[in-house]
Amino acid sequence: MQLNYLRGMNTSASALTAYRQWMNTISENIANAQTTRTAEGGPYRRKRVVFQEVQRPRLDTAARPRQLTTEPVRTHPAHMTAPDPRRTAAEETPVVTARVLRDTGTPMTQVYDPGHPDAGADGIVLYPNVNPVTEMVNLILASRAYEANVAALAADKRMQEMALSIGKV
Repeated sequence: MQLNYLRGMNTSASALTAYRQWMNTISENIANAQTTRTAEGGPYRRKRVVFQEVQRPRLDTAARPRQLTTEPVRTHPAHMTAPDPRRTAAEETPVVTARVLRDTGTPMTQVYDPGHPDAGADGIVLYPNVNPVTEMVNLILASRAYEANVAALAADKRMQEMALSIGKV
């Protein structure tokens, strides 16, 4: 029988990786907020991160509505089954993934500056669609989410240490 004591740690670790990727993407956006010319041509285009939880199926995923009765409550049979030995803890753990996409929906910022080397014939310079204030707010959100997952990992570790110390008393 396989123990799934690492399930919470695996989920938090995947979230840490995703939030670190978000912070790195934000840093790249801020660093390129004034880049008017890229190797692809044109101004830098803001990148955004999309998160997705990947939930792997469990043995019994059917949710059954609970009816109120006066009978004693019994444990659901699916909760008493042993884990499938062919499945690893990682296969039963929900993980967070992140994808980096280009923000094509937000228009570029147009500034009239006829002396700029990248100005068009009308004197308009296209600047990236990066708003530094929005990026800083996102950076604060990402760093707090990262800290929350670090705290969750620490709490999980403490619980496991406490569980191991029960037999030593």
